[in-house]
Amino acid sequence: MKKLSYTLLFASGLVFGQLFEKGKTFTKQDTLKGSDTEFRNFWDVKKYELSVEPDFATKSIKGNNTISFEITKDVKNPIFQVDLQQPMKADKVEASFPIADYKQDGDFIWLKTNKAFKKGEKYTIDVSYSGSPRIAKNAPWDGGWVFTKDENGNPWMSVADEGIGASIWLPTKDIWSDEPENGVIMKIITPKDLVGVGNGRLISKKAEGDKTAYTWEVKNPINAYSIIPNIGKYVNFKDTFNGEKGKLDLDYWVMDYNIDKAKKQFQQVKPMLSAFEYWFGPYPFYEDSYKLVESPYLGMEHQSNVAYGNGYANGYLGNDLSGTGVGLNWDYIIIHESGHEWFANNITAKDQADMWIHEGFTMYSEVLFTEKFMNKKSADLYMQGIHKTVSNDIPIIGKYGVRNEGSGDMYPKGASMLHTIRQILNDDDKFRQILRGINKDFYHQTVTTQQIENYISKKSGIDFSSVFNQYLRSVKVPVLEYSQNGEELKFRYTNAVKNLKLPVRIDGEQTINPTEEWQTVKLKSGSPVQFNKNYYIRYKKIQ
Repeated sequence: MKKLSYTLLFASGLVFGQLFEKGKTFTKQDTLKGSDTEFRNFWDVKKYELSVEPDFATKSIKGNNTISFEITKDVKNPIFQVDLQQPMKADKVEASFPIADYKQDGDFIWLKTNKAFKKGEKYTIDVSYSGSPRIAKNAPWDGGWVFTKDENGNPWMSVADEGIGASIWLPTKDIWSDEPENGVIMKIITPKDLVGVGNGRLISKKAEGDKTAYTWEVKNPINAYSIIPNIGKYVNFKDTFNGEKGKLDLDYWVMDYNIDKAKKQFQQVKPMLSAFEYWFGPYPFYEDSYKLVESPYLGMEHQSNVAYGNGYANGYLGNDLSGTGVGLNWDYIIIHESGHEWFANNITAKDQADMWIHEGFTMYSEVLFTEKFMNKKSADLYMQGIHKTVSNDIPIIGKYGVRNEGSGDMYPKGASMLHTIRQILNDDDKFRQILRGINKDFYHQTVTTQQIENYISKKSGIDFSSVFNQYLRSVKVPVLEYSQNGEELKFRYTNAVKNLKLPVRIDGEQTINPTEEWQTVKLKSGSPVQFNKNYYIRYKKIQ
């Protein structure tokens, strides 16, 4: 098979696509979308109960969302912000409390009140909506609805909205830090000859006139961009996985003409789940099942509704992202997007600026899967190939409070950083316990970069703060300059952040602690020094 180089994939935007705009001037609207403002910080969403009915012919949708929430602090005459992006319209807004006035202005619905709210009180806001939503030009990267046809000419519809936000079609409190703790109920209304597939479990299928309503329930907290309806000529098959928490239901929904391919390709799911439960702990959503759903775009990590569009082939669209050949041994979308069930869905960044928590850990899950599925040598080779794809254009942490992500390097550089930390730790059992501990101690929570940094440093007993600064907040790659004269090795770091503490093992067992100053150590032999290629640093021999 002819290989398409990783560089070409990257340049074409197929890999590590940017979900958020770069190099823009941020506005008040960006702050309203990305910050926990006075219009958001006094109420906590508990549940969404929604309906959605797409119309293929007009490329429009309509529906309703009832937002249940709890007041988190005493507040008088507040204004509620509900997000619904243009050109979608709020046709009707009601609440279980008196609304003094409401209006839709731009991408927001504003509800004014003349009432004092007390901490602990529970209410609902009910929004009926309709319109022609933004259409994705290149889903899932630019975000929007997809109205297309399958190979047999049947309507096929879905949406991807991680970057732009679920409010491009659904009235929500569209901020990552507030997930509905009690889950979601979603009714998908379809023509009778089509099937609606959502998140969680199918709890009802009923005729509604000449249409069918499929109702799905999610019992766990869920990030808003994961709430996704899929409508098409789907068929279903099932399986089970005996995991750490018992029997996990596996649910597969694919185009009717692809069922044989799916039954073969999806055999990778059980080895994947076995590997990830070993490294990360139990699958986080046993109550909602694990689901793969064929999608009209490449893929996305929609919780208990993982979008799959990789053509039933190994690799990434048949190519190996690492350039080593290792990645052709498994299906990239099955492995990567399922890895997000732990990092992105179980543990969600509070702010898009910290999205590396999703992508860095999940790209590293590819390495960990390879290690269990194949062997450690292959996993290291795959990771070393990934090192070469980092562009170091801008830091991988973005700007906070304005829905801004950092560099697409959050994938390969985030993974490279984690692999480097693993080398420094030099204790795979402890490293595994840290990964499992993150998923246990932050179970079903939203987190910050600082929380993850502090956790890893505390549990490892090593202060990794300078390492995090090097790779998360800088575009510099440490350079280890060295010269060797027989058994004498002279070395130092250049291109490093101040006071970088990143020890390096050489010759397989000896450890050196480079700084910005030249140091000298005696080697155990006069043979040419052997450096560990698993660190994300560069080596430069000085004459």
